[in-house]
Amino acid sequence: MIFKLVGNGRPYPEHSLSNREWAQIPPRQVRLDSLITTKAVLDLHSLLARDSTFYGDLFPHVVQWNGDLYLEDGLHRALRAALHQRSTLHARVLELEG
Repeated sequence: MIFKLVGNGRPYPEHSLSNREWAQIPPRQVRLDSLITTKAVLDLHSLLARDSTFYGDLFPHVVQWNGDLYLEDGLHRALRAALHQRSTLHARVLELEG
């Protein structure tokens, strides 16, 4: 299993962080098997695109809530890491109080 769970939606409260605010959070290493996805559908064009991170943050966005880590943005990057036989990736982790 690549992820802890494949979810569909965000169970945590809205945080309203802008891209600039996400950029203030330093990336840290996260295990893929500890992540719960917030998307159940994958777009293969995005996964296989060479420039998929050109316009976005280089690091996935993860929300820690009630002891769980939710992959909010960066599913394609996480899967690409798994395809390269990596068990961890660097992500920006926002800790929300639950």
